[in-house]
Amino acid sequence: MGGNNDSYEACAEAAAWLRARLQEPPRVALVCGSGLGALAQELTDPQSFDYADIPHFPRSTVQGHAGRLVVGRLGAGPCAVLQGRFHLYEGYSPAQVVMPVRTLALLGVHTLVLTNAAGALSPGLAPGHLLVIRDHIDLPGLAGRSPLVGPNDDRFGPRFPAMTDGYDPALRRLALALAPPELHARPGVYVGVGGPSYETWAECRLLRRLGADAVGMSTVSEAAAARHCGLRVLGLSLITNAAPGDADEEEQEEEEEGGGRAGPAAEAAPPGHEEVLAAAQEGARHLRRLLLALAPRLAEGARA
Repeated sequence: MGGNNDSYEACAEAAAWLRARLQEPPRVALVCGSGLGALAQELTDPQSFDYADIPHFPRSTVQGHAGRLVVGRLGAGPCAVLQGRFHLYEGYSPAQVVMPVRTLALLGVHTLVLTNAAGALSPGLAPGHLLVIRDHIDLPGLAGRSPLVGPNDDRFGPRFPAMTDGYDPALRRLALALAPPELHARPGVYVGVGGPSYETWAECRLLRRLGADAVGMSTVSEAAAARHCGLRVLGLSLITNAAPGDADEEEQEEEEEGGGRAGPAAEAAPPGHEEVLAAAQEGARHLRRLLLALAPRLAEGARA
């Protein structure tokens, strides 16, 4: 483990603190990515807790992440919404990044919905579209920056959890079937990178050739920790910007080698975090509709 403040005992203490204050414990949890925290407005009878008040919780430092846990009812089922998450690029250890997920698992959550704002790598994706994650590539994890590195605590889960079923197929099919048409929802592969810099053209070409459809700086560690704890996972990537390199690469390379004008991707200004937040807020309206439609089915689930 990464230290005393992310140990099993710390997660259990945070879960006990919440259990003593909640009207009813949640069964479904939703992690909100950049600009998506307004999803908590869909909860009825909400109880709100600042991360700073929950024992051992890290602090969210990123714009667009409010740093609150809101617990209420989404449809008929009790649900927890994490308004903001934690990232490796903030300086947190992988175990600290997933501490809230493990706490919610100990609180009784059986299903975790991970949302994020992501950049498109596939030409079929555009800002405002939704990628329903069927698989991921965890680049930090493959390089040893996994929340499961270190001595395994069997109270969380097994030493070598399988990730071939990391994202629940039944939940993915439901999300695709219920998604509003405005989201142009499609299944695909999400790649998690360390950040915080946005990707170069060469990095985007590499990630596409690895088979990724969208790229972001979160989600993969939380998915691994959730499956380690036996939770069902649904991953939803709201596309907020087209990644560099979406123009025809061969044509662009020929133009550059011949000294001509660079292609459209080279001319486009790279996105800033403000633009990502604005795009997320626009798409979040449709994403809220999807989650409300999903809510009755999410509440039905049982721990895997």
